[in-house]
Amino acid sequence: MTTQRTARTFRLTARPDGFPTPDLFAADTSPAPEPAPGTALVENLYLSVDPYHREEMDGGWELGVPLEGRALGRVTASRDPGLAEGDLVLHREGWRTHALVSLGTAGVRKVPAYEGVPLTAHLSLLGGTGLTAYVALTRTLEFRPGQDLFVSAAAGGVGTAVGRMARLLGAGRLIGSAGSPAKVARLTGELGFDAAFDYHEGPVGELLAKAAPDGIDAYVDNVGGDHLEGAISVLREHGRIAWVGAISQYHSAHEPPAAPRNLFDIVGKSLRLEGVMVRNHYDVQQELDALLVPHLRSGLVVPDVTVVEGFERTVDGFLGMLRGENTGKMLIRIAD
Repeated sequence: MTTQRTARTFRLTARPDGFPTPDLFAADTSPAPEPAPGTALVENLYLSVDPYHREEMDGGWELGVPLEGRALGRVTASRDPGLAEGDLVLHREGWRTHALVSLGTAGVRKVPAYEGVPLTAHLSLLGGTGLTAYVALTRTLEFRPGQDLFVSAAAGGVGTAVGRMARLLGAGRLIGSAGSPAKVARLTGELGFDAAFDYHEGPVGELLAKAAPDGIDAYVDNVGGDHLEGAISVLREHGRIAWVGAISQYHSAHEPPAAPRNLFDIVGKSLRLEGVMVRNHYDVQQELDALLVPHLRSGLVVPDVTVVEGFERTVDGFLGMLRGENTGKMLIRIAD
């Protein structure tokens, strides 16, 4: 199999202070590595840039070493008996064109041969993004048909996945927040939301109460801050909150996050708030595939992705995602 023999990687050179800038990243070029016994060389096809990467910049990522992230690639040389040339592999050695992987390592798995399913689905609806959404709904919220749901950052990767799956699971009233009128229109016009609002237009609690005058049963939180406060105010008694992320505080690592002013209402309303950590639920992957693959094949469900072309634009895609320039999952395509 032919492959590019020159490998490129991105590394972090300094910590950000506020919103990240391109000068914090540097690109390196080197010969593609040779697989050692028990490993396989993967040429990456798509890279995922995710909101949690912003948190990693503050201390999780080491300076000066290749960065990590979810990626989908094709095996070009293998000394791992479980991987053959041509196999498609999901792994966490992103932000690079080539990676050495070992089957059985955390986050490394072969992609099933799902004919008719777009490759982008494996990094969106069928990947960690979709698994996060599915776990939030089925495990954390124990979502049931007919229940009313609010999703913050609903036009993003996890948000669109939650919306797609909530509809398949029989959601009642489905409400989303987004950061622009165009995204709001897409939520209600294409993605099956009953109501949506631009959170720039007023206090979130008031906008949500107007969209859900009878209250909500459950909330998937990708934002935190004023969105969490607003959801607590509108949730019915015994409502549930699945807390996935806190975009509102990602660029203020040196400042303590403001707690919702109505936090004690969690007690008064007997609400349940639980964090969602997808790494605790990898065993749910086959269940997720069983739900979505038939609908992906039929075209009833399509991956919601924004694709940036070219490895050299990885940083552009990452910063664009943080600015909200994507609808659905932000991906970098680096090879066919």
